[in-house]
Amino acid sequence: MNSPRRKFLRLATNLAAGAALASVLAGRARALDYPTRPVRLVDGFAAGGPVDIVARLLGQWLSQRFGQPFVVDNRPGAATNIATEEVVRAAPDGHTLLWTTTANTTNATIYNNLSFNFMRDIAPVATIDRFPLVMEVNPAVPAKTVPEFIAYAKANPGKINYGSGGIGTIQHVAGELFKFMTGVDLVHVPYRGAALVLNDLLAGQVQVSFSPIASSLGYIRADRLRALAVTGAMPSPALPDVPTIAEFLPGYEASAVDGIGAPASTPAGIIDKLNKAVNAALADPAITARLADLGSVPLSMSPAAYRAFIAAETEKWAKVIRFAGIKAD
Repeated sequence: MNSPRRKFLRLATNLAAGAALASVLAGRARALDYPTRPVRLVDGFAAGGPVDIVARLLGQWLSQRFGQPFVVDNRPGAATNIATEEVVRAAPDGHTLLWTTTANTTNATIYNNLSFNFMRDIAPVATIDRFPLVMEVNPAVPAKTVPEFIAYAKANPGKINYGSGGIGTIQHVAGELFKFMTGVDLVHVPYRGAALVLNDLLAGQVQVSFSPIASSLGYIRADRLRALAVTGAMPSPALPDVPTIAEFLPGYEASAVDGIGAPASTPAGIIDKLNKAVNAALADPAITARLADLGSVPLSMSPAAYRAFIAAETEKWAKVIRFAGIKAD
């Protein structure tokens, strides 16, 4: 190789290395200054529900931590897809974030024509908490345990209705996972929200539901609903005497997981800074106590661990959704 050619290649290599270093340094500088203005936390659920309450709880803590407002922006609709699409299109500077939920892992299979790919277009930042559900029945149902309910359902195929907050919600897929693992024939009745499910469960219009624990606790304690089991891998502190479904169906687990995502290409320094702040919030006794009141438990993960978790949950629910033939309306 002649000398000018060698010099040219060396110069090109040095320029590329310099550009890469400049990019890294610029990213670190942005992370040090972040946030420089209010941060918008886009939430795909309506205000006032359990998801929104947790988002506002964390947003308030982060506002105090960073000295900039973290404002929850409710953009409900299309099973959180409207909110997700908005964040996908936002500038990747950490000032527009997405409140991620289990819906993001089910929508990938339920919806065929999404304008985004969640795994590709949203960078996982941090997990917040895990919301197990409670499998509960109207007291008119004679079953008092999960095995008794399975026997009752098998003796009455197609005659037992279970309600959910809508097609593809965690309540829906939790019920379909139960059907998948037991072979029982339950009829799914979708509602426009979990509160409406409870109204009809109390009235006996549906016989069973897999509902958020916090919204059901009062009815369970008043013996207006009967808790058979919780859907998490571990018993719930809110219902310490209620077993898990997994005790009767090994491997069963269905929980809603909240987290935070950012547009793809958001600098790693900003993501790491947010992750550390969120994990610090989850170590705050005031935060953990409030989460316990809502029937959830803190869940801390690194961005890389959260990405692996999303991939695993997407694959898990895809099997259930295909088994049940779930499609968006």
